[in-house]
Amino acid sequence: MGGEASPVLTVTADKDIRIVTLNRPDQLNGVSAELHRRLAEVWDELAADGDARAVVLTGAGRAFSAGGDFQHLLRHHSDAELRERSIRLDRAIQTAMIRFPLPVIAAVNGPAVGLGCSLALGCDLVLMADDAYLADPHVSVGLVAGDGGVTLWPLLTSLLRAKEFLYTGDRIPAATAVELGLANRVVPAAELIEQAVTLAHRLAGQPAQALRATKAALAVVTEQMSRGGMEAALMAEQSTMTSPDYLRIVTALADRGAGNAGRDSRAGRED
Repeated sequence: MGGEASPVLTVTADKDIRIVTLNRPDQLNGVSAELHRRLAEVWDELAADGDARAVVLTGAGRAFSAGGDFQHLLRHHSDAELRERSIRLDRAIQTAMIRFPLPVIAAVNGPAVGLGCSLALGCDLVLMADDAYLADPHVSVGLVAGDGGVTLWPLLTSLLRAKEFLYTGDRIPAATAVELGLANRVVPAAELIEQAVTLAHRLAGQPAQALRATKAALAVVTEQMSRGGMEAALMAEQSTMTSPDYLRIVTALADRGAGNAGRDSRAGRED
């Protein structure tokens, strides 16, 4: 499967591991319509790769993913078909990552914001560069945190801390993410990919049946605990895409983003 890719997402092989790279570096790997679709498709493709044993997920350039592309987000306010399609894709991504049979390691090489944050936290293990951070500013742009915040955060950290960071959208530096249980370890930026690949090879060397069965059992736990919250959040997110607050805030961010200003702001990107 090495090298097979859509331009916005690449999949390369390193022996029996696969490295999935979000590949819109000039847009900080902001999630366009095409990348959103590819993120829903790639997990089935990887699961069908009989030679793969583990996966590393990372971003090209200086960001893991700064969330949703502003212009793409703005179209959601007036396009009902796009809203429905995006929610279907969000559901598909969350479900596919939970059920994916192989271990997935997030190599968070920079900002992981909005959907980018959800992608990182949907992985089995999370390694963060020392200068990276997480943030989920759905609420800050007028949305419900439907693409993973409500589903995953209460399982990873305390409900109180989940509420604090989902309600405010504040940045969570790498070291704080480890303290909260949202990441496994902080790694020097220059060593991030090497350490993630090394860990992936270690997992790939584990007895395959036992590892897969353990992950499958944990997936049952995750789905049982999160199913109701996921659906409630997704439906609420779709509804808030039509709100006046969402239109006002995303329009302002899209206008600012046209000049590349504010890309790394606290509520800089979202999906």
